[in-house]
Amino acid sequence: MNDTAPKDPGCEARVRASFTAQGLMRTLGASLVRVSPGLVEIALPASPALPQQHGFVHAGAIASIADSAAGYAALTLMPPGAGVLTAEFKINLLAPGIGERIVARGRVVKAGRTLTLAQSDVFAVHEGREKQIALLTATLMAVEGREGVSD
Repeated sequence: MNDTAPKDPGCEARVRASFTAQGLMRTLGASLVRVSPGLVEIALPASPALPQQHGFVHAGAIASIADSAAGYAALTLMPPGAGVLTAEFKINLLAPGIGERIVARGRVVKAGRTLTLAQSDVFAVHEGREKQIALLTATLMAVEGREGVSD
């Protein structure tokens, strides 16, 4: 059974502060919708700056919010002072990013002391309906005692 008890009671405030410091999320226009132990949701409104050549939301933007959702889900279960870095991720693009917004829901699959496995399900929201467009799995590393890496 997966332990989803936060090691830091201030994990939500820590995740929100770290997210605010991310320049890429700000550039993309992404927002942090939900933070709870082992779960994070990030939303990205479709904008004229995000499509690829066929008009779909670019896979790079989709992968970016999916990676951040998985990473922050992992961070919610890490101890105070720890930072989180992605060691590896794989994304499956299931359908084009067509809609008014893209939503990535990250969740911890297995939390370990050093490595955490997380997954993000990504949905395009179009006319009030969600369609899954991507699935990301990631391995995240807890970093402690390294200058400049704490969230």
